[in-house]
Amino acid sequence: MESGHRMIQWVEIDRKAFLNNVGEFKKRLGRTALMAVIKANAYGHGLLPMARLAQEAGLGWLGVNNLEEGLVLRQAGFNQKILILGYTGLDQAKEVVQADLRSVVYNLESIRALARAARCLRKKAIVHLKIETGTNRQGIPGKKLGEIVRELKKLPEIEVEGVSSHFANIEDTTDDFYPKRQLANFLEAVNFLEKNGLVIPIKHLACSAAAILFPETYFDLARVGLGLYGLWSSRETLISCQQRGQEPLKLKPVLSWRTRVAQVKPVSSGSYVGYGCTYRTTRASKLAVIPVGYYDGYDRSLSNTAYVLIKGHRAQIRGRICMDFIMADVTDIPGVKLEDRVTLLGSDGQEKITAEQLASLAGTINYEIITRINPLVPRVIV
Repeated sequence: MESGHRMIQWVEIDRKAFLNNVGEFKKRLGRTALMAVIKANAYGHGLLPMARLAQEAGLGWLGVNNLEEGLVLRQAGFNQKILILGYTGLDQAKEVVQADLRSVVYNLESIRALARAARCLRKKAIVHLKIETGTNRQGIPGKKLGEIVRELKKLPEIEVEGVSSHFANIEDTTDDFYPKRQLANFLEAVNFLEKNGLVIPIKHLACSAAAILFPETYFDLARVGLGLYGLWSSRETLISCQQRGQEPLKLKPVLSWRTRVAQVKPVSSGSYVGYGCTYRTTRASKLAVIPVGYYDGYDRSLSNTAYVLIKGHRAQIRGRICMDFIMADVTDIPGVKLEDRVTLLGSDGQEKITAEQLASLAGTINYEIITRINPLVPRVIV
């Protein structure tokens, strides 16, 4: 990875790990198509690099959050089916249709705006209806379905390609009462739509956790995000998998986050380190100043608690995380010098730092640790 040697900070994307994870999900899903969810800068992994790897893996569907992400992919020449999973503004309808993007819809106003845009452009607007099944986030409530169907019958410009919903409580529990209730609500809504003359080519409900645990949620398409990046949605998902006697997927983390030592600094015993003087050395020490901070996505709550890896050893963070710098104690690591490689997330020798470990220290979830890595940090496929 020669290009990495010229960078002060970079994120490595492990191509083999990603292709392995795709293979693991494909085996699990059988005939069900797999959508790579690459919204939110591909969960921090880099939108374009991950779209390239998804294309290499032969995935025909990409999931994004908004119009902007969809347009970046189209401008870069990606011609897969791209579904906007988040909200699209009414005044963005024309751009959506023009770029052949599919949108998730749950408001009459959105459907009408897309129909007007399609009429104007003389092409179809392809939509996926989102059903409210119990998450109470985006979605069409059951009692509004009739109204939506009546409107769609008046709008030949709208092509309903899919119907979807999203689970609320599938990752945080080993109890499948609520997912089963949502599945029943979804099937009831689909049944209502079909009885009222709507043809639905693609039904999709499964996320990473559902794709691992519930074959009855597979339908025609599974939307897999976190799992493709080699992370488990939660410890409960892994436990549920084992309790069901299912073979856990062999997932490999795709992302490593690295930087370099900006200064090696000897300090005497009793020296304060960083803002607020929150750490004081108890012996003559050696610090490595590292050019990464909370602006880069390294959470400030990791101050005085996390560690980084240098030369295969753990180096404890000393003092507060600054906007652009952190300090680590390298007193017991021999030979640390300027521009030595530092691992913030990933492996170095026998040691490793996982997104789960950092999340646990920061009081959050692995999703947040990886998605908050600054998009300006270069992503390098290795």
